[in-house]
Amino acid sequence: MVSKSLANKRDIKAVILNSGCDFGRCPLASRLPTALWPVVDKPAIEHLLLRLSDYGVKQTIIYSNCDDVSVRNAISVNDYDMDLKFSESYLPTGTAGCIRDAVGPDCDSLLLVLPVSMVNVPDIEAIIRAHYNGKCELTVVLNPAGRKGRSNGESTGIYVCEPAVLKYIPAGGYYDIKESLVPAMLRAGRNIYAARLSAHSGNFRNYSEYLYAVSHYLEGACSKAFNLPVFKRGDLQTLWIGSDSRIDASAQIYGPVVIMEGACVSDGAIIFGPAIIGRNVEIGKNSLIVNSVLWDNSQVGSNCEVERCVVDCQAVVQSDSILYEKPVLSRPEGILKSLAGSIFQPDTGRTDEEPYAGSQSDKGNILRWAAAGFLLMVFIWSYWFNIRDLWGIWRRSDEYSSGLLVPFLAVYVLWSRREQIASCSIRPSLWGLPVFLAAQAMKFFGLFFMYSSLERLSIVVSIAALVLLLFGRELFRKVFTTLFFLCLMLPLPYSIHSSLVLPLQGWSTSSAVFCLEMLGSDVVREGNIIDINGTTVAVAEACNGLRMVMAFFVIGGFIVLLSKRAWWEKLAILVSGLPIALLCNTIRLAVTAIAFTVLKGEYWEKVFHDFGGYAMMPLAIGIVVFEFWVLAKIVTVQTDKQIVSANK
Repeated sequence: MVSKSLANKRDIKAVILNSGCDFGRCPLASRLPTALWPVVDKPAIEHLLLRLSDYGVKQTIIYSNCDDVSVRNAISVNDYDMDLKFSESYLPTGTAGCIRDAVGPDCDSLLLVLPVSMVNVPDIEAIIRAHYNGKCELTVVLNPAGRKGRSNGESTGIYVCEPAVLKYIPAGGYYDIKESLVPAMLRAGRNIYAARLSAHSGNFRNYSEYLYAVSHYLEGACSKAFNLPVFKRGDLQTLWIGSDSRIDASAQIYGPVVIMEGACVSDGAIIFGPAIIGRNVEIGKNSLIVNSVLWDNSQVGSNCEVERCVVDCQAVVQSDSILYEKPVLSRPEGILKSLAGSIFQPDTGRTDEEPYAGSQSDKGNILRWAAAGFLLMVFIWSYWFNIRDLWGIWRRSDEYSSGLLVPFLAVYVLWSRREQIASCSIRPSLWGLPVFLAAQAMKFFGLFFMYSSLERLSIVVSIAALVLLLFGRELFRKVFTTLFFLCLMLPLPYSIHSSLVLPLQGWSTSSAVFCLEMLGSDVVREGNIIDINGTTVAVAEACNGLRMVMAFFVIGGFIVLLSKRAWWEKLAILVSGLPIALLCNTIRLAVTAIAFTVLKGEYWEKVFHDFGGYAMMPLAIGIVVFEFWVLAKIVTVQTDKQIVSANK
């Protein structure tokens, strides 16, 4: 409280200058007024009002240079033991003009003028006592000597004014304290006193000054400065850690650092103070945070470097980002994205034994699963006819029967990558909406013009669009190749199929005849009929090799998705799928033709024909494995031992 001698000597009226309109000088201040920037657990203006109330100031006026509704809504007048009023001007009036308009010409109280944006509100009683000791009408309050690069005794924006100062301010127009009022009083022969604080007030106007003020504040804060439990590691390693926060044992934190309630620091993360980690903030694996302030509900992905940055509320720093001395703004969400985000919230790396801090209630979980189930039912209902048509093709057609395995193989691939998928943050993306609309356009175009292949393709495109829309780009990138693999379950368009059948049938016959001749058999070819040693073998349309080509592409794609090789090696395997399939089909036809010269009876011929087709599968897999082995031999990774020996 203010001492009785000061309180009885003069009533004190506080004038808080709120420069609410930033006009784009600081992107973060343009989005959120500096009065509402958080200082650990409360906005800056709330810290200031509480300090004024504690020191017995009974009258306070918050003056803004614009109609700042957000500041009005953030302050409850009844929470402070004072007469709190708001005033604003729609035209620039200067700091002295703000004082004139806020208190009026008939004010007889001592005026305490303060900026709204301060991290460390100074001792009000000490300021007023310094004013009286200076025996002047105007006292300018200065900061102490600053760090390197800071001027000695810079202004804090705090002034103590006698009512007589008002007569030096014109009745209207723009008038600034430093540029106009101080020179006018000096010309009139009035003295001005300069009082210097013992600690930096932490006044700021942009994010860089805010970071400097926070750093200075945390470095000088005592262990009981905040309403948070203290975890101390030496004199310079003070940590304030809120309840329900989760800090992995492998994380490294070097104070002073404040970690608010519900924050999550993942394994391998490193935090160098001074830093503030807000409520429900998530810091990903192996990320580095240096001298930064992360506001509530923000997220930092894995393997990030964030140095001297302010991360906005709800902002997301994507994985593998490197940020230095910049504000990170949150992106405003549209109506659809907000709705999707309320249903599908991030839930990464959480187990039943370790509940995610700030996770939704059971009701929210039920809502998410109900929404997912509803979308699945709508999708099946919308494509039921096409799914049933695909099922019929898989059962009837020898060429495309392997497509039945594709959905199950895709599910297995996703299951094998479950840890990577679980580490992705769920951020619904509106880019999925135009893709989904394009898929529906494809479906209706195919339905109207009777292009059934286009309708089937829209199934895969719709699945990809829903994944992008509901789960976001990060997860979509993880599963994109698996979604593309689903295209192998679709039969080729009829025009492409018909144009391939006859050439493949002719190729199969020619290659089989060539192999038989190389083996020394007496072969005569008539069209697609082979006469071998007096035995006639017909190369039917079903033996053209398309079935084996499709099956081998499915096998090759599955192996590529499971293997951990370089992209060019995987591409080589995929490209080699066609020649491997044709080679295996040629071998099957040649062996079958020779077998028919020995086997007698339609039953045994059918058994060997079918067995020959199945036997080609392990042969193809063996060729792919051999190809991987050859690629591994061609490309040799240089080891550390080789490097050392080379240096010697």
